[in-house]
Amino acid sequence: FNEYPTFVMQDTRRFISQETGNLYIAKVEPSDVGNYTCVVTNTVTKSRVEGPPTPLVLRSDGVMGEYEPKIEVQFPELVHVAKGSTVKLECFALGNPVPSITWKRVDGVPFPRKVDMRKASGVLEIPYFQQEDAGTYECVAENSRGMNTVKGKLSFYAPPQLIEKPQDVQKLIDEAMVWECKATGKPKPSYRWMKNGENLEPVEERIQVANGALTISRLTLSDTGMYQCVAGNKHGDVYSNAELRIIAVAPDFSHNQLKSQTLVKVGGDVLIECKPKMSPWGVISWRKGSEPLRESNR
Repeated sequence: FNEYPTFVMQDTRRFISQETGNLYIAKVEPSDVGNYTCVVTNTVTKSRVEGPPTPLVLRSDGVMGEYEPKIEVQFPELVHVAKGSTVKLECFALGNPVPSITWKRVDGVPFPRKVDMRKASGVLEIPYFQQEDAGTYECVAENSRGMNTVKGKLSFYAPPQLIEKPQDVQKLIDEAMVWECKATGKPKPSYRWMKNGENLEPVEERIQVANGALTISRLTLSDTGMYQCVAGNKHGDVYSNAELRIIAVAPDFSHNQLKSQTLVKVGGDVLIECKPKMSPWGVISWRKGSEPLRESNR
């Protein structure tokens, strides 16, 4: 206002909209006469630019009579607000006498403590927006000549957030594998899987995708690769990567040797286990001495 550094002080009579950039004066007084300059500041670099001065002069052809509030600044009928963000609703009215601005929720629920009603006036600020803050809000402008209101709905949304991710695994041929992928979000996220950067289309019965889980039975070497779980709703996608490695191993008895001697009494039962490590699983046969063993009722 006039010369720098005199800035317009906002009060019940004067309001600066951060949405439109406009300056509103509800009821002009002689002290308002002068030159007004719009100053725009970059919040990151703090650099600023000024517009040309705009003079405000009083008309001499009469006096403005009293009239009811006329809401000049209002928030949209529907505002989508992200979880955890801060939302600011603007509402300001012209009028004579200067209107008072009050806020309320249409459902009658009182404002939580995080909403500072002392600061409200032309701007209602709701920090850390949560599901319970969603609803219809009303701004009421009132003076001795009447009242005017405006309403708008705040809708809660949350981009997807992964709460369970697949982990890298090593598996043997013919084993089965299950990867769980779970995410929160509103609307509820949908899931898809990718393999090596391309969408995974379960063309084989042994590959199943349901509710974010990927199940592969009877693994083969061709299943090796990098997999991605993608959880998404209309507010974004989140990705999680995991590697599946399939191991091919020739039969190996080094970790599970047969016992060199087993004592059994006559007429007793005996179990001799053969547990080689091999992938894929092969054919097992037994010999007694040099003679192949055949199955019998015993």
